[in-house]
Amino acid sequence: MIIPVRCFSCGKLVGDKWEPFSKRVSEGEHPKDVMDDLGVTRYCCRRMLLTHVELVDEILKFHSEREAVDIRGVR
Repeated sequence: MIIPVRCFSCGKLVGDKWEPFSKRVSEGEHPKDVMDDLGVTRYCCRRMLLTHVELVDEILKFHSEREAVDIRGVR
């Protein structure tokens, strides 16, 4: 869904690092180097960035399809 604002384990802010992290990794940089550069040193915080999956776009597809069915009255 959306990246949590704080690390689940230690409470350090990680939400503000998601945008630069995802942008730089998608451009081809190695995740380790990006996290080191952003100052994410704890392994619990690193796992928050590494394991996050952006699902909002996938969920919106189903919501749009459901609204289309509701409009046609086929519910």
